[in-house]
Amino acid sequence: MVALQIRDVPDEVRDILADRARQLGQSLQGYLLELVKSEAERAGNIALLQRFEGRADGVESARSETVRELDAARAERDAQLGLDTGEPGATA
Repeated sequence: MVALQIRDVPDEVRDILADRARQLGQSLQGYLLELVKSEAERAGNIALLQRFEGRADGVESARSETVRELDAARAERDAQLGLDTGEPGATA
């Protein structure tokens, strides 16, 4: 493992981070380590998603089309369960 050091952190920033760590029941070091790990995970997720940009082998649909498909599937499910009220998005 390596040690990271951040210089020139304003007192106000350090105080805010220390308060947040205290609220979560963590040490400042533990809290900052979790922040760094979380950022590294997000960077990995973004890199993975970027690998799939521009692929043409998937299905692309408009948001409104997806919403209509979800509404239809929910209405069908509600009808099968006997919950059909006739109103979009409503259940008994």
